[in-house]
Amino acid sequence: MTATLQLGIIVAYLFIALGVGLLAYRLTERTAEDFYLASRTFGTVVLLFTVFATLLSAFTFFGGPDTSYAFGPEWILVMGLMDGIIFAVLWYVVGYKQWLLGQRHGYVTLGEMLGDRFGSTGVRALVAAVSLFWLFPYVMLQQIGAGGALSALTGGTFPFWAGATLITAFMILYVVLAGMRGIAWTDTLQGAFMLVMVWAAMLWVLLAVDGGITTINAGLEATRPEFFALGSDFYTPANMLTFAISIAFGVAMFPQVNQRFFAASSETVLKRSFALWPVLVLLLFVPAFLLGTWATGLGLQADIGAGESILPVILGEYTPAWFAALVIAGAIAAMMSSSDSMLLSGSSYFTRDIYRPVLDASLSERREDLLARVGVAVFAVAALAASIWAEAGAFGSGSVGSILVTIGDLAFGGFAQLALPVIVALYWRRTTRSGIVAGILVPQVVYVGFNFLPEVPLGPVTLFTDTYFGWGVSIYCMILGLLVTVVVSAVTARSPDEDTDLYFEGLSAD
Repeated sequence: MTATLQLGIIVAYLFIALGVGLLAYRLTERTAEDFYLASRTFGTVVLLFTVFATLLSAFTFFGGPDTSYAFGPEWILVMGLMDGIIFAVLWYVVGYKQWLLGQRHGYVTLGEMLGDRFGSTGVRALVAAVSLFWLFPYVMLQQIGAGGALSALTGGTFPFWAGATLITAFMILYVVLAGMRGIAWTDTLQGAFMLVMVWAAMLWVLLAVDGGITTINAGLEATRPEFFALGSDFYTPANMLTFAISIAFGVAMFPQVNQRFFAASSETVLKRSFALWPVLVLLLFVPAFLLGTWATGLGLQADIGAGESILPVILGEYTPAWFAALVIAGAIAAMMSSSDSMLLSGSSYFTRDIYRPVLDASLSERREDLLARVGVAVFAVAALAASIWAEAGAFGSGSVGSILVTIGDLAFGGFAQLALPVIVALYWRRTTRSGIVAGILVPQVVYVGFNFLPEVPLGPVTLFTDTYFGWGVSIYCMILGLLVTVVVSAVTARSPDEDTDLYFEGLSAD
């Protein structure tokens, strides 16, 4: 009964999303700007919730509670407080400047904005290529998660490939029809739904436990008393800051998030949205991660290392089947709300930053709009094929499939390497083309090397390890990117076709 109910809820959500897509299609202009940015018309609620839902993949429902279950509730500080505040600051530092430039010059992608400043198609294509490298396996992981969840719900009756294909097909349909406008409307409904359900789940569990919070705390005191202390071998200051900084800076460069910086209808909307952001993420993360912590105090068990999750366990124990079904279905819908935005952004990065400048500079608006919609389908089908191939036998074998999963896990740090060179370019006139290219390439190469090459002992240190002095390698690579950008820019001359005034002269809100 539970599996049937969960499957029914998911299918109902798919048709609701398709209905939103059909409605948005009727209001969509046949231009690339409207397809990718909804003609820059987002108000505060829509902008805030579309960023919110776009970021909240299944990690919020599964990964976050599992981390709190295994290591303690400080994950709320990492993701809910530290990461939320850092990203809000970046929303202003990067997003506000991008919004001003987008209003003035009509930019749609980050690569387009940088390519114009440095007078370089190569810079534009480089940013797109790096972004697509990290984005593709991240889309794959959402499809793998959704296909696996549907297979598990039906006890294998609905095979992985069928579930992943079904969800991908619906995503293609409503993204191709609706573009950014329909995605944002769906995200707003989905974000509100997630907030309501996770608070209802926390309160339901609290009321269902005999003795409530007193019983839960007593269980924690008896089994994991360290959960009441701040910090542990896992939650060291360096480790917590590495997570928070890498994720926040990576999120700011995620194509599906970064493009939304261009989409606000006004300066007031943009500033109000980033001011409210830390409050919104705390409202979601606090109850979700507390549920994971409480499961430890209640003596519940899940082998999270084997791919299980603690959230379905605690919901199954203390809430009715229909309610648990709603929450778990919400998690699968969250995967979709991330994937659809990734597909749209991936299409825009390829179409506008690689295809148009390199292959067809005379591409018309209507043809670009058509190509963008085709690009969504091609990107989605390619990721689906890779997902099915990887799931069929690649995981855990050290093959290319497992490498793709590793790339997806490392995506936040990979995107984070773009952030500091971009910020330098936005605020320092002396940045040169050579500086920005080196600042992007060098940390990417080093970051990939440190994560994929074997460890090499070298005297008192070991090369290619994950951490140094407690700090993750992504932080060192970010610092390297900053230094390379500044030093190379300082010792190289600007090219004649660079526009050093583009980001500074006459740049103000209307």
